[in-house]
This record gives sequence, structure tokens and C-alpha cells, in this order.
Amino acid sequence: MQGQHFTADLSGCPADPPTMTDPQALRTLCLQAVRTCGLTPVGELFHAFPPPGGVTGVVLLAESHLAVHTWPERGAVTLDAYVCNLGADNSAAALQLVEQLIEAFSPQRVQRQRLQRGEGTGA
Repeated sequence: MQGQHFTADLSGCPADPPTMTDPQALRTLCLQAVRTCGLTPVGELFHAFPPPGGVTGVVLLAESHLAVHTWPERGAVTLDAYVCNLGADNSAAALQLVEQLIEAFSPQRVQRQRLQRGEGTGA
């Protein structure tokens, strides 16, 4: 199996958008971004933590997964998108997904990571 794993640590994010504290708003953002990027959602779970807590959201993808964690009290968000590349190379879609979510959270700083997973270099 071969795939790509993209993560991003966002800081300096505005704390007041609903996507930082409302699981339904984060869900809407994530599912719209997943579909826009051509990936396939097959399951989901979004959980809000007590104030001033944020939200943790996971979207299971036919291609693998997206996880988002928000910390409004710290102005921080972490993003994690992993795609398997069995049968097709989904790397560009996963990168687009992460970049679209970064833009949505308007961070002042972003630390990106990309990790090739598994064996081989092709689909």
C-alpha cells in the first residue's frame, strides 16, 4: 500500500468563527471541502468539548480519512489528511483539501508536513 499523509498545524486563527466551536459548522465545512476536492465521504463524527473548548471532527473517506481539531482558546487548529493511492493517485486531492481548510481558518502561521506512507512510489 502506498499513500500520502498531509498534516498542518495552524496558529493565530480567529477564535470567533462557528467552525471553531460548533460541530455542525465544522461538519459542513469539512464535508463541502471533501466533496469539492473529489474525495468520497463514507462516515463522520464531530464532537464539541465544553467551553472554551473546541471541536474534533473526523471524516472517513473511501480513500482514507480527514481529522480536524480546533482550540479556539489558543487560536489553533490541526489538520490531518491521509489518502491511500490504490488504483488512483489521490495525493493532489488530499493536498487541495488541506489547503482549502487552511484558507478557511485564516491562520497567521502554518506549519505543513507531508509524509509518504507505505511501499512504492506510484498508484
